[in-house]
Amino acid sequence: MELSKNYIPNEIETKWYEHWLAKGYFNSVPDEREPYTIVIPPPNVTGVLHMGHCLNNSIQDILIRNARMQGKNACWVPGTDHASIATEAKVVGMLRERGIAKSSISREEFLKYAWEWKEKYGGIILQQLKKLGCSLDWNRTSFTMDDDYYKSVIKVFIDLHEKGIIYRGLRMVNWDPVGKTALSDEEVIFKDIDSKLYYVKYLLVDDSSKSMMVATTRPETILGDVAICVHPNDDRYKAWIGKEVIVPIINRKIPIIADEYVDIEFGTGALKITPAHDKNDNELGKKHNLKALNTLDVEGKFTAEELSEENPSALVLSYNGVDRFALRKKIVEDINALGQIEKIEDYKGQVGTSERTGAVIESRLSLQWFMNMKEFLNRNPETLSAVMNDEIKFHPEKTKNTYSHWLNNIKDWCISRQLWWGQQIPAWYDEDGNCYVAANKEEAIAKAKAERQKAEAGKTLSPTVSTFNLTQDEDCLDTWFSSWLWPMEVFKGISHPGNKDVEYYYPSTTLVTGQDIIFFWVARMIMAGYEYKHDLPFKDVYFTGMVRDKLGRKMSKQLGNSPDLLELIDKYGADAVRFGIMFSSPAGNDLMFDESSLEQGRNFNNKLWNALKLVKLWEGRQSEVGSRESGVEETFAVNWFDNRLNEVKAEVEELMKQFRLSEALKVIYSLIWDDFCSWYLEWIKPGFEQPIDASVYKKTVEYFDELLQLLHPFMPFITEEIYHLLKEQNDDLCVKQQSTAGSPQSTVLTQGKLLKEVITAIRDARNKNQFKPKDEIILHLQTDDPEMYQSIISILAKQVNAKQIHIVSEAIANTIVVAVEKDRFYIESERQLDSTVLKTDLLKDLEHQKNFLQSVVKKLSNERFVQNAKPEVIALEQKKQADAEARIKTIEESLANL
Repeated sequence: MELSKNYIPNEIETKWYEHWLAKGYFNSVPDEREPYTIVIPPPNVTGVLHMGHCLNNSIQDILIRNARMQGKNACWVPGTDHASIATEAKVVGMLRERGIAKSSISREEFLKYAWEWKEKYGGIILQQLKKLGCSLDWNRTSFTMDDDYYKSVIKVFIDLHEKGIIYRGLRMVNWDPVGKTALSDEEVIFKDIDSKLYYVKYLLVDDSSKSMMVATTRPETILGDVAICVHPNDDRYKAWIGKEVIVPIINRKIPIIADEYVDIEFGTGALKITPAHDKNDNELGKKHNLKALNTLDVEGKFTAEELSEENPSALVLSYNGVDRFALRKKIVEDINALGQIEKIEDYKGQVGTSERTGAVIESRLSLQWFMNMKEFLNRNPETLSAVMNDEIKFHPEKTKNTYSHWLNNIKDWCISRQLWWGQQIPAWYDEDGNCYVAANKEEAIAKAKAERQKAEAGKTLSPTVSTFNLTQDEDCLDTWFSSWLWPMEVFKGISHPGNKDVEYYYPSTTLVTGQDIIFFWVARMIMAGYEYKHDLPFKDVYFTGMVRDKLGRKMSKQLGNSPDLLELIDKYGADAVRFGIMFSSPAGNDLMFDESSLEQGRNFNNKLWNALKLVKLWEGRQSEVGSRESGVEETFAVNWFDNRLNEVKAEVEELMKQFRLSEALKVIYSLIWDDFCSWYLEWIKPGFEQPIDASVYKKTVEYFDELLQLLHPFMPFITEEIYHLLKEQNDDLCVKQQSTAGSPQSTVLTQGKLLKEVITAIRDARNKNQFKPKDEIILHLQTDDPEMYQSIISILAKQVNAKQIHIVSEAIANTIVVAVEKDRFYIESERQLDSTVLKTDLLKDLEHQKNFLQSVVKKLSNERFVQNAKPEVIALEQKKQADAEARIKTIEESLANL
């Protein structure tokens, strides 16, 4: 079979993925083996693959494939999140295109359309993960709105309500006027903005010639003002406390109150209090028994509904239905017309925005469902201690501090959302507003009956079902209230507790996720795990960094700097894309994505492919077994690579344990590109038209096989393809068990390192002196340890085209001198050497070595460095000093010989 010039990934990737699926390699069932379990962070059902998904899922696939090849029962569970806000927005958009308004249809009709949309588009991202090569157990695909999953969420809500953790109350919430729903604090993203500070005069009731100046960034909420607050120690306003001023336009009389909350330095030191539109104002309102007047509706438009008792003027009523930002401009104009705007200043401020819609958040008084998180944390203190004590290990470790800070300052979680797509809150209300939390209407009616009988002091009542006109709460639960159960419920641990799967796979082994959802998801999963399984949900958490462009900017559609991942896969192949993203991904830190890293991945593919072609070329040119003995160079080359392979296998194993995956890939890359392709294959390459020793060829194929095993988790497609082209195989690389690392011999590794350094140095000297490749040299070696060269001297001669190599004890005149550590090499040639050029090069090298020595000596003279550095680091610097001094001495002697 003739191999193509370069590796062509597209057809090969499809072929092998279908083969793996057909063989069932990704499927897992409980057995006697050690489980290695990962549950995918469920992407939004609305999502498509982007660079963040590529990084996150490449890491998961590397870990799961590595575990599979270690003989563990690898189970990687796929699935999607129903994403209430995002999906509802998509469905509303679809209905709009069909000329249907959400308000014109019932909840049941809307949900039919939502499921229609989900079935059509919801599986796109999972199919795209197949293109990336992700080895997920597709038989276990979960969805947070599946019937069992839905029931488990309802079950947990009821349980926590009965435990007093979940409650309903009128509180200030973060309100998204575009999504028309409440949000938790974690779903609010704060952004810096250029704003304005408006200085407004509130006229004194007793004397309209006097006024109190208030600086505000939100004049659109002035009609909801109920007080002005000053600091009790502010001398400017002590005489004003207890008096009243008039709110512009609405002409409401409001008191001037005192509270230490006020910042004397901000604005004028006087703060307008609007309890219905600011969380801090609301707290002050409660403290001072102030009324809350809501002047904005659910869409962020003005409403005079709560102002009716004040008989609002025609001007006030004209604001009805005006959007808050247009209202700001209009109210400022109208107050200015009254002569009560003193000045307007530019102001740098911050606003909270919705993570999903991007809308500016409003603080709004709303009747919502909450979780008492402090109480829940008190029930499950392991949520914090397990992480801080490394029972659950965070990678990188620095994320523990962020996690601890959030838990120690935790606030109640608003879990209700004013949406239809999601788990509908299992709360039922009678005509008097009494609430009954139950799994279904029948259970709610039973609870209502029981409470009615109790209220009637034991009287026997037999009301018919129709007597209880119960209606279910319209709201649904926060999507995170379902996904926090993910590690358990993907194995039916809540809906069918104690089943075989959850007992085997839970807790999972590793979670791979982004640092941005450490609060949304990670902390809450840990809480849920201890509450419902009395155990941690996972043992290790690997936090990925954020993928940024090469300018350091976050990738986004708005900036147009987020490449189409599928286009990249089509252009470079999945292996090259995986290589590119992993090669530039330091553990836990943000990575700067540059498409050139994908080109490097494609070049690596072609390097492997060319190595395969060279080895296959030798396949038909083997000497018969026993027809000739292997040369000294072949014996050393085989021995050296065997030891180098064992060294790298041990190093990679340790790096994988530490989740330093990018470093592991770089070590494997260097082993293959440099040690195997550039050195080993060159050292064993037979002469022109000469056969390769059969035993050497066999060992070479074995080594190639082992290199493919090491690389497979990172680049699964090309490694599987080459594995089968290399020789006839009885198994697939995907499930091949990795061989264990032997103990490398340090002497052989030292000889190999020395050989590479000498060859490189002599080749550099040849190139500098414009030797042609065919020009033969005689090499004179001056060394204190000639035995070190005994087994490598024949390879050295072959690689530098030396017809003779002599061991000498003194310098050789009229030669090119090369120094490698303490050894000196004198290159003798039939060519006439230009002593002027040689002298110039030596002087340049001498200056470089002296500067280098000076920097090392300076470091070793630094007391702080010597005191704080590890012994091995100091030893390395001391070796650098000794080597530099030896090279300087060699160069100076060489100059003297010219």
